[in-house]
Amino acid sequence: MATDANKVLEVCNSRYQEIYGSYNSNSDKKIVISHFGEFTQELVNSISNGVEEMMIDSGDKKGVVKRMFSILVEGLQNIRIHGEKDESGNQTSFLIIAQDEDVYLVTIANLIYNSNRETIERRIDEINQHDEAEIKTLYMEVLTNGIISNKGGAGLGFITMAMKSKNKLNYKIEEIDDNLSCFSLEIRLNRKKKEQA
Repeated sequence: MATDANKVLEVCNSRYQEIYGSYNSNSDKKIVISHFGEFTQELVNSISNGVEEMMIDSGDKKGVVKRMFSILVEGLQNIRIHGEKDESGNQTSFLIIAQDEDVYLVTIANLIYNSNRETIERRIDEINQHDEAEIKTLYMEVLTNGIISNKGGAGLGFITMAMKSKNKLNYKIEEIDDNLSCFSLEIRLNRKKKEQA
């Protein structure tokens, strides 16, 4: 069954508005960047560098800035490489970053095929069961023995984001039709957590 491009936009935009609204209605939180649409390599570079500068200006520690940079590059490259397209060839996706005194919340979203849903859920659920040390071990294992997917990844993206954020990954998958779903992932990055070597 063909996916209606309007339905894709409707479901993804609704999710975008829901997250944007929930961040915005929280008086402590400030949205520092948001983008709805496709991500070119130039845009990925521009966002990553812009956020890095903004964090340095905000007085964030170098370690936090470096971890955010890794999360952003990983997340946005994931969208570019693994984000599916609707039948019109549009890669509907979005990014929202919010901050308060203690934390950055990074939400990225893209289209996935329903046939991949179970694999994605299983992978993230498995990562979320591990503590920090176990995630580092898992990362090294996948790096060494990873099975490379047809798009070049070995499932390292989620592991990297979990390792860099030092928090659980929160996700939501909303079905659009028989073929596609909107997958959104929220990564929490603590600003004032004690820095670990």
